[in-house]
Amino acid sequence: MKAEIVHMTAENIDKESLKRAGRILQEGGLVAFPTETVYGLGGNALDFKASKKIYAAKGRPSDNPLIVHIADMESLPKIVKELPPKAKILAEKFWPGPLTMILPKSDAVPLETTGGLNTVAVRFPSDPIAQSLIRYAGGYVAAPSANTSGRPSPTLAEHVEEDLGDAIDMIIDGGQVGIGLESTIVDFTEDVPVVLRPGYISLEMLREVLGEVRMDKGLLKTDSKIHPKAPGMKYRHYAPKAELSIVEGESGEVVAAINRLAKEAKAKGETVGIIATDETAEQYTAGLVKSIGKREEEETIAHHLYEVLREFDKYQVSAIYSEAFYTPRMGQAIMNRLLKAAGHKIIKAQEENEK
Repeated sequence: MKAEIVHMTAENIDKESLKRAGRILQEGGLVAFPTETVYGLGGNALDFKASKKIYAAKGRPSDNPLIVHIADMESLPKIVKELPPKAKILAEKFWPGPLTMILPKSDAVPLETTGGLNTVAVRFPSDPIAQSLIRYAGGYVAAPSANTSGRPSPTLAEHVEEDLGDAIDMIIDGGQVGIGLESTIVDFTEDVPVVLRPGYISLEMLREVLGEVRMDKGLLKTDSKIHPKAPGMKYRHYAPKAELSIVEGESGEVVAAINRLAKEAKAKGETVGIIATDETAEQYTAGLVKSIGKREEEETIAHHLYEVLREFDKYQVSAIYSEAFYTPRMGQAIMNRLLKAAGHKIIKAQEENEK
């Protein structure tokens, strides 16, 4: 089965195609669609069989929860037992937008959708195509990122087609997404709200609204014994086919270390990819160099991260070295994704240069 591909923009929505996509979802099929973060793989969130289909299509572990997408606040009471006061405050501030909240689930949401948990991850996306599709589908669409599990998330419809074109019913091509990193996830099942996945909405932004908010202690670590409360917490994610290493330190030291590592790898017959910035790209002397944007333009870095990782797959590089991106606002989100993609492999530039 080849997925049907339909094209539209947020400014020129094809309502008839979306109605058809909505029917596919209501009948238990799968449809990929754009959101403001990444492309999502949609299924009927209230149909346990559809959720099982999502896991099967992605090759995703069934204990990794799916996010339920809604298109209005009125839909929330059906799927959650309660909306804590602080969650309501956050919803009023950031919904619709790139925020997912973990809330106690109602009996309407099958355990197959929540990864076996009694909590449900809920998001109200701001993308007009996503909102329209959710309404046509009946109001509740479970949608993880529309990629093969573990691969870089899709920011273009062609990425979805590459990974899932033979496994789903329809792909809605709405062009390149806006943000390029998945939503921020906040858990409201504890006394203090906990960030389970950093994103465009930063910890500082959350604290400005709520006061006390903390980061999950295991956020940047991998523990196979932990049952994940949110998508992306337990398994290796966002990974290119090549081995990825993050090189951190002072800029000059990082460039020198990556040049040395790339030269050594090339001498062994490996094809090397380098993730650089506009400021450093010309300083690299070996390997295929891809700039991810200007370092001070954090949103550009986030926007291009997955796209660059997928480009290296096309060039069949065998090793990738990336600069670290501990930037002020989105650095936590960018580094969270890079660390997951690299399997937490970090090289200290100064130590590498002293060898």
